[in-house]
Amino acid sequence: QVQLVESGGGLVQAGGSMRLSCEASGRTFSRYTMGWFRQAPGKEREFVVAINWRSGTTIAESVKGRFTISRDFAKRTVYLELNSLKPEDTAVYYCAADVRQIGSSWSGNYWGQGIQVTVSS
Repeated sequence: QVQLVESGGGLVQAGGSMRLSCEASGRTFSRYTMGWFRQAPGKEREFVVAINWRSGTTIAESVKGRFTISRDFAKRTVYLELNSLKPEDTAVYYCAADVRQIGSSWSGNYWGQGIQVTVSS
């Protein structure tokens, strides 16, 4: 089992920045591909970005150039830097562990509780 706890969300104005953190505990953190997903009101949860054990990343086109994922193995923490935020980035953001791509879809086996990010116009 892996437990994930997100932090750092809140309210920010359009054009602003924010950093989300996801601290992992439980089974070996370093082996897993970690990722972030988000779910906006009335929409399905969508893949945002993932980082594998070699720190290779995959990022959704909608956030490319604005969002950056990184991981600190010593702190067992994954970070998501959100820059140039837009109102359409408003969503609950979820950290996930053991993230995999199956066909064109992404999913994770372990999930955090989610954290709200609200971008005002």
